[in-house]
Amino acid sequence: MTESADSFHVAIACGGTGGHLFPGLAVADELQKHGCRISLLISPKDVDQQAVKNVRDMKIVTLPAVGLQGRNYFAFARGFYRSYRTAKKIFNTDPPHAVLAMGGFTSAPPVLAGRSLGAKTFLHESNTIPGKANRWLSRFIDVAFIGFAQTAARLSARKTVVTGTPVRPQFRQRDTAECRTALGLEPNRPVVLVMGGSQGANGINEMVLSALPLLAIRAHHWQWLHLTGANHAEKVTDAYAAAGVKAVVHTFLSEMELALGAASASVSRAGASSLAEIAAMNLPSLLVPYPFAADDHQMHNARAFVDSGAALLLEQKDATPEKVCEALVKLVEDTAARQAMQIALAKWHEPKAAEKIADTILDRVARSEARKSSPLAQCSCGHAHHHKESKVIA
Repeated sequence: MTESADSFHVAIACGGTGGHLFPGLAVADELQKHGCRISLLISPKDVDQQAVKNVRDMKIVTLPAVGLQGRNYFAFARGFYRSYRTAKKIFNTDPPHAVLAMGGFTSAPPVLAGRSLGAKTFLHESNTIPGKANRWLSRFIDVAFIGFAQTAARLSARKTVVTGTPVRPQFRQRDTAECRTALGLEPNRPVVLVMGGSQGANGINEMVLSALPLLAIRAHHWQWLHLTGANHAEKVTDAYAAAGVKAVVHTFLSEMELALGAASASVSRAGASSLAEIAAMNLPSLLVPYPFAADDHQMHNARAFVDSGAALLLEQKDATPEKVCEALVKLVEDTAARQAMQIALAKWHEPKAAEKIADTILDRVARSEARKSSPLAQCSCGHAHHHKESKVIA
């Protein structure tokens, strides 16, 4: 008898950055709707630990993984081996039917551990340029899900499906005045949201602060919602006070749907998860790609949006106060430009990305379980047949 989805166990490796974790949570929520049991495998990093505090009815496993930075090859290899052993030990007790990797340094060990126990394996690559972990891992998985169609040629997966990047269900267009009021902002004045992501926030902080004297003259009536990252809140708060403009400053904000819902425009890095949330909220944005991102993938992500008319782009090295001021005034006050950008943004939003991924995983697992229970799955010598698929881009 084939097992139902109610008994399927899916492990999702999604730690390392919010850009990996939050799309993973979106898929986990969708799988839970189908009755699946979920294990989330995350890193020890604070961004992961904070993000899962409010997660309910999912098993949380922290892997001792270490990202590859500089030449820390020994620490990386040791963390990889320990993470594999940890995942294997957990999976031996409760074998997963499927393992989904969301990218980053926590991804590979659980996929390899799950694969060794017969689990169906998947990965999601949200960026135009795949990360090293996903490029290597793609040869070992059953299906790769991708956010951008052009990513397919850069992976070695047997099957590739274009899904877009999942966003959590709370990222939908909201009542702007209510969002502003909830965050301590005035409901009827424009709001610029400034966010630098979990890394590289300081570059955006400095860029905006350098333009603040000009903006305070040109757009004194604007309000600012500024997420500074760690250690910069006091300096940023003082700068807004000195400029005499209304600002709400946080190091970090968990209710990002309120922040995006309150904003007239945003200044943002160009990580794929941030872009997916910006598209879901239909928010005109100035993209400033993180200049030290691996393979310059944020620049490639940003150009895909900009080339379609869905955002403005400003490289950090070229970000003079005058250019920052000019771009933000266009985003906030040029009605025709805003409307054109919002039409383009709508085409980037994939509201069913998490659903597509969950459906494919469930279909693959169900077919695998059916084959295991069918006499036709065995040949006369008692061995199961295996068939390699050709690459398909859907």
